[in-house]
Amino acid sequence: MSHGLPWSRLLLVLTCTSLALFATGVGPRLDGEIWTVAYDLVLYNAVYVGAALVCIAAARRARADRIAWASLAVAILLGVVGNLVYTLAIAPMENEPFPSIADLFYLAYYLPLYVTLVALIRARVPRFHASMWLDGIVGALGAGAVSVAVLLGPALELTEGDPSAVVTSLAYPVADVVLLALLVAVGAILGIRRDRTLLLLVAAITANLVGDIVFLDLATQGIYVEGGWLDLTWLTAVTLMALAAHTSDGDPVEPPARAGSTTRVGWRVLAVPLVCNVISLVVLGYDSGNRFNPAAAWLAVGCVLAALARVAITFREVRAFNEVKEQARTDDLTGLPNRRALLEDARAALATASARRPAALLLLDLDGFKEVNDGLGHHAGDQLLRQIGPRLRGALRSGDVLARLGGDEFAVLLRDAGLDEAQDLAERLRELVLQPFTVEQIRLHVGVSIGVSTAPVPAATVEELLRCADIAMYAAKSGREGVHVYVPDPTSGTGDRLRTMEELRTAISDGQLEVHLQPQVSLADGRVVGAEALVRWNHPIRGLLSPAELLPAAEQAGLLRPLTDTVLELALAAAARWWNLRSVPVSVNLSAANVTDLDLPGKVALALVRHALPARALTLELVEDTLMADPERGRQVLGELRRLGVRTSIDDYGTGYSSLAYLRHLPADELKLDRSLTADVDNDRRAVAIVRHTVALAHELGLSLVAEGVEDATTAGLLADLGCDVAQGYAVARPMPVTEFLSWLSRTHVFAFDDATA
Repeated sequence: MSHGLPWSRLLLVLTCTSLALFATGVGPRLDGEIWTVAYDLVLYNAVYVGAALVCIAAARRARADRIAWASLAVAILLGVVGNLVYTLAIAPMENEPFPSIADLFYLAYYLPLYVTLVALIRARVPRFHASMWLDGIVGALGAGAVSVAVLLGPALELTEGDPSAVVTSLAYPVADVVLLALLVAVGAILGIRRDRTLLLLVAAITANLVGDIVFLDLATQGIYVEGGWLDLTWLTAVTLMALAAHTSDGDPVEPPARAGSTTRVGWRVLAVPLVCNVISLVVLGYDSGNRFNPAAAWLAVGCVLAALARVAITFREVRAFNEVKEQARTDDLTGLPNRRALLEDARAALATASARRPAALLLLDLDGFKEVNDGLGHHAGDQLLRQIGPRLRGALRSGDVLARLGGDEFAVLLRDAGLDEAQDLAERLRELVLQPFTVEQIRLHVGVSIGVSTAPVPAATVEELLRCADIAMYAAKSGREGVHVYVPDPTSGTGDRLRTMEELRTAISDGQLEVHLQPQVSLADGRVVGAEALVRWNHPIRGLLSPAELLPAAEQAGLLRPLTDTVLELALAAAARWWNLRSVPVSVNLSAANVTDLDLPGKVALALVRHALPARALTLELVEDTLMADPERGRQVLGELRRLGVRTSIDDYGTGYSSLAYLRHLPADELKLDRSLTADVDNDRRAVAIVRHTVALAHELGLSLVAEGVEDATTAGLLADLGCDVAQGYAVARPMPVTEFLSWLSRTHVFAFDDATA
């Protein structure tokens, strides 16, 4: 909460003091013409003037709510003018005219008050959806029906007498009905929330309405006494308005991602419309004998009809939300559950697993799949991957989960299955995969390596289950066993992995690592806008090793943090070589160990200083699931990085562990679509729909969108039409050593996909 300027607080204190003097009874007790004039002109209006000045101060301070507080100040000042005109010109007359000039100002008071409510809604809801409009209509009509039926019905029926007096008499209750309807509409649109500013303003307008309604009733009976305790309601109202303005900092309470959510469900959002709808039905029920003003019945009917339309909108939104949720758990290429879905099911399975009823995980990795991709193209490889699910599903039980984890890696989760049963199933699945596949009218044979692990022994958690199955799978692949069961024994066939882990420690300290750079270009104008640094291991015996060969060993050896530190140094050293000529930032991938490292922001800041680079020269990429271990700590680290000016990017979107809920809280600037979501946009209608909606989601959250795996000009054109911002892939360039990238960058000022060769 902003505390405002010192003189604003002083005005607020003076306003409250004037109200307190009146509340103690000084006004009603003292008589005499001098005191009456002093009270009417000074004490009473001091509350109004002080409140108006506080609102003006808030309008100057609060950028987002400037229109709201300026309008409220105008409304209060119109009330002051009305009071002065009435006290100085109207009240001294022997026969007070009605209507008078004072009534003009009193009625004009409502118009800027309406503007205040509308402006506050606009500041808190950047984008309106159909359900919001309907919620507001339901609230407004329901409130109008009740106010006309219960509070203002008799006043609205006074139609005899001088036309100008009748119109003016009707104008006051109508203005109050509109104000009440608009106030309830605000509550219906925004829902129940802890917004101190709004709550104070609601209390102020409620006090104002109570004063108007009681005054209307007393005036109708001819028993209203000026300067009585009823004046406290209006004085309380303007004081609460001043408090609302004083506590406002002008920033929306809800972040745009939440405030602009297209699915409005939950009791906080539906409470106000539901109550209004129920009350409207009560009004219609009691009006069977035509006891209310006809306007109340029509307003109630409108409220019910709007509520029915809201139900239809809600049904459509919930169905769309469920479809998106299901797509978030489904692998787009194969239609199988993805890694996210497998992990959720695995957690549920391990929660009930026991020594008598264990769970098992089979991790499958195709052998020879790279040759299919290289020989026949990625399209043929995708055709092969689509055939895996139907081939294996017949051998599984109804409760078993077959999922694609990414690339050519699949997994099978077995509930209530021991080690022997899991091994037998793995052998059957291997035999099925060894049977020939038909791809592009060619019979192909591929192999498969399967790792088997069980829980709760030896793996007690989902992460351990995956790690053990991964170790077993690599053992099966390196030993050409086909199927390997994880046994926690140093002699169980993991010697190659252990040796690689030790060699990697030496590689990090001896400078055997290097980075290759893959450029990123804007789909709008072909500018080079970034380069991703991909680690390579220049092994003295095995040659140049890719991340797929060294990252698993680094993870098991606990070397991800020093590995990332090394890659960060290499990437920034490379960027320093071109930054003075071309301001192209470099991207570095972060692991979960880095994201939860509280020292990471300091390390990054020092590294940037060491290489004389600004913060905008660096983008840090993380996959969605890296925050799963410690979300709060991870968001703290990423928040500090963003405050430094370092951009953050969510990598491999659509293949990670997390749900859409995590995307709301990740402090990121960029979203990178995995190639599994972009590879088929030229021939798959569902892939196009997913990419289009993902682009809309990213842009709505203020993120730029990078499409990975762009391999031809046709795909690049389609992705540009779908709204993607940046392309990365073989259609631009393959990852290349630093010297080659510098040469490529020097001759590439504007990239043209039509001239590119994959």
